[in-house]
Amino acid sequence: MTLLLLTKRNIKLFFRDKGLFFTSLITPIILLVLYATFLAGIYKDSFLSNLPSNLNISDKIVDAFVASQLISSILAVTSITVAFSTNFLMVQDIANKKILDIAITPIRSRTLALSYFIATLFSTLIICLLAYLISLIYLAIVGFYMNVSDVFLLLLDIILMTIFGTALSSLVNIFLKTEGQISAVGAIVSAGYGFICGAYMPIASFSDGIRNFIMLVPGTYGTSLIREHTMNGVFNELKNNNNINDVVIDNLKTSFDCNIKFFNNDVSTIFKYLVIIIAIFIFLSCYIIINHIKKKRI
Repeated sequence: MTLLLLTKRNIKLFFRDKGLFFTSLITPIILLVLYATFLAGIYKDSFLSNLPSNLNISDKIVDAFVASQLISSILAVTSITVAFSTNFLMVQDIANKKILDIAITPIRSRTLALSYFIATLFSTLIICLLAYLISLIYLAIVGFYMNVSDVFLLLLDIILMTIFGTALSSLVNIFLKTEGQISAVGAIVSAGYGFICGAYMPIASFSDGIRNFIMLVPGTYGTSLIREHTMNGVFNELKNNNNINDVVIDNLKTSFDCNIKFFNNDVSTIFKYLVIIIAIFIFLSCYIIINHIKKKRI
């Protein structure tokens, strides 16, 4: 009951803050506009350069591929950046000393930590699912080749990445004490996360050293999952209706991070899911333990 009441309180406070809610809500739309404006041409040229020069591919297929890569990048980044924004309430309670009032009550530290986590997850998931629907609509306009299983697997990817983003933001934000600090951290995450998880540019385009470092980042595997299920329909269309052989398809999948390697070892889809799940467990466990230690010091 206590967990439910605290979670409701945190959710209500988030949605009551119109500025914070609106900013989090429009983030995916802004990213879609920016990506389509600045990255679409780069993605298109990269795709065409990876195809044999004697192939004639319809513009619809090309546009669908570029759109799939765009929304996979947006969804991969949104699940993390939005989580940091919606988790702003926890830092506000710390900055406004409200956490001290809560800490002197009989409420367990684990209950308090989980209330912030669940509230952030709920709010972030709403926004990420909205971004998911907008992405499907965008694909339907440009060119939709996803099958039913890919649609549902992409939904699973987004849910897992939202949980991952919430756990990561909770672990990072628990160390922050002012609203200025979380604004700075949010800006750093928004600017840098897309690069280190391979969302902005395919990790296959980096040098071996950078690529191996990026493969140590759990979010990279989530980005690859989202790319795999977003772009799979286009690859099937190229293979089945455009007479492109398996070698070219495999090269495309590798070039655009649907297939990834960990120190030259192929990474399976199941392993990608396993990495994300383990990372969630580790981040959430550390968050709860640190929250417990901090409460005992108050």
